[in-house]
Amino acid sequence: MLVFADEVGAFVEKHPTVKMLGLAFLILIGFNLVAEGTHVHIPKGYTYFAMAFAMGVEFLNLRLRSKGAPVRLHEPRREG
Repeated sequence: MLVFADEVGAFVEKHPTVKMLGLAFLILIGFNLVAEGTHVHIPKGYTYFAMAFAMGVEFLNLRLRSKGAPVRLHEPRREG
């Protein structure tokens, strides 16, 4: 993991939609863990399908945007 950390970080910095996808996955997994903790069973297949579908859509999004300039985010505002 340490070998590829810089490459992965550069990729995520270049494509901020991947960062949002990762955050959405964390929320999805957290929701599933909370549901399991309250004894509500959510089949794992639903979670895996949702994640695979989102990754497929993101892959298509990256391929369509590869011809254009990458998305650049604004720097955070600083008061004062």
